[in-house]
Amino acid sequence: MPPPQPQSPSPLNPDPASPVRPYAVTGGRTAPRVKLAMEALVSSATAEQREFSHITPEYQAISQLCRQVRSVAEVSALLRIPLGVVRVLIADMAAEGLVRVHQPQLDEGRPDVNLLERVLSGLRRL
Repeated sequence: MPPPQPQSPSPLNPDPASPVRPYAVTGGRTAPRVKLAMEALVSSATAEQREFSHITPEYQAISQLCRQVRSVAEVSALLRIPLGVVRVLIADMAAEGLVRVHQPQLDEGRPDVNLLERVLSGLRRL
């Protein structure tokens, strides 16, 4: 088995070996204000290009990425930042009206089959 390849830097995490930067972005918070499922779908709240000079680079990256509907897990993977950090940022953005979050509806504690199929399809495309 070949050794794991080092992760390339991303704009939000210039040093992938260091988890400090992403958690500094959340002010040290590790839990979102509202519970977000990793399969929750996120979309930008506005369709048009907005002036982003007043928001953080992290918010800008998430907003741009979510011009297409993405799951919370996809946002985390595509931006290469920890899922917990993405949950905190997305919850904050939703509270500010920058993104819309579509939580999965559970039927008697079980996830929706259609949702699972969409997630599986999205994972296969990655």
